[in-house]
Amino acid sequence: LLSARAGDATQRLKDAVLRVLPMGLPYSLFARPLLRFTDSERAHSLAMRSLASFGQSRVGQRALSAIYHAPELPIHVFGRLFHHPLGLAAGFDKGAEALSAWPALGFSWIEYGGITRFPQEGNPKPRMFRAHSERALVNRMGFNNPGAVAVRDRLIDRRASGMWPKVPVAANIGRSRKTPNESAPSDYSSTLEMLWNQADMFVLNVSSPNTPGLRELQEVDHLSSILAECKMMSDRKGGGKPLLLKLSPDNSDDEIIASAQMAMRMDIDGFVATNTTLHRPVPKNAASRSVFAEGGGLSGRPLQARSNEVIRLLYEEAGSAVPIVGVGGIDSVDTAWQAVASGASLLQLYSALVFNGPSVVSGIVKGLGRKVKENGFLGIEEAVGLDIT
Repeated sequence: LLSARAGDATQRLKDAVLRVLPMGLPYSLFARPLLRFTDSERAHSLAMRSLASFGQSRVGQRALSAIYHAPELPIHVFGRLFHHPLGLAAGFDKGAEALSAWPALGFSWIEYGGITRFPQEGNPKPRMFRAHSERALVNRMGFNNPGAVAVRDRLIDRRASGMWPKVPVAANIGRSRKTPNESAPSDYSSTLEMLWNQADMFVLNVSSPNTPGLRELQEVDHLSSILAECKMMSDRKGGGKPLLLKLSPDNSDDEIIASAQMAMRMDIDGFVATNTTLHRPVPKNAASRSVFAEGGGLSGRPLQARSNEVIRLLYEEAGSAVPIVGVGGIDSVDTAWQAVASGASLLQLYSALVFNGPSVVSGIVKGLGRKVKENGFLGIEEAVGLDIT
């Protein structure tokens, strides 16, 4: 009886939200057409403001969860239990403004940032563009963020208010624009120190194409210095929080393997494959041609094939010893399953949230659950690296 009453209450809440909230309407009928007439960055800012207010309240969280709740598909990675593999990629919640809203949209973990040691405004606007036909985004944001101190203070207040999310949280760390590469190790380690108590794991971003010279940090000499400095900082803090390295899809296979081998010698805890790409697909129409002519990194569906290749490269090199987070063009059950079968233990999405809407999360997780059963597996962990012989 209690269960039935709880179910009735949940359904009433869901029905109420569907009546009054635009986000409860079918995404394809409301939000996606609106996107075509709204500047990309403005649309993103509007979404973030809505999530930072409505999605941060307990009533708002319950309302969103009633609609977008994702099923359980548990997996243990980095010594932690994730309710399912799918998380929010860095770049969406740059300043960690809406952390508590993302689990209500179905995500099992969150990555905020990228955060830099010093505040920075990023590149001049416009700097974010959509190619609807290809389901792709191009951005040259340039690590716009309030800086490590401001984010730390914001998150201390959030934790004190009892609004910290009950899922794993990762912080994406980038090099400050004004910091030369020679000083990058101390820049990364300083940000790591400031955010140490405000994340469960950290992603070292040395692969964004939108900060001049940043990708040079993937070279072995630079990379070894950064990892050594960050590892020392981690040790001083008592360790226990995984450090992950985010790699570029534009490096050659040999360069990726060299970076991965160096990172493994430095006891890296995981890889993120991949960042955005400077490469462009053949445009389908004049609108896409205009978007692809813009400078910046491309994400979304056209990145999926290369991202999957990099996942396979890393898994073939590291096996199951160093977990891989797959990101880039994951927008369906099939693309998510391909990433897992290629070696990804965890997954992230960004562009699919823009083009498909929040229901994409629960849809992918449900589909992965079906794939697990179809293959006779006990859990999703058994599918990791399935295609690697």
